[in-house]
Amino acid sequence: MSRLSDAEVLLTPAEVAALFRVDPKTVTRWAKAGKLTSIRTLGGHRRYRESEVKELLQNRPKVGN
Repeated sequence: MSRLSDAEVLLTPAEVAALFRVDPKTVTRWAKAGKLTSIRTLGGHRRYRESEVKELLQNRPKVGN
C-alpha cells in the first residue's frame, strides 16, 4: 500500500460529484468499477486524489454543445 504525500489533496465523493455534475453515488459506482481510485480513511470513508479527478475531467468526452 502506498503512502500519500503530505501535499496530496483528497476530495470527498460530494466534491467529485459536483465537478462532474453527477450524484455522489455515481462516483462511488465509478470507484467500484475501477474507473476512479478511491482511498479509504480510517473511518471507512472514500476519498479521491484531486490530481486523478482533474485528469479525468480534462480527458472526458465532450457531450453536446
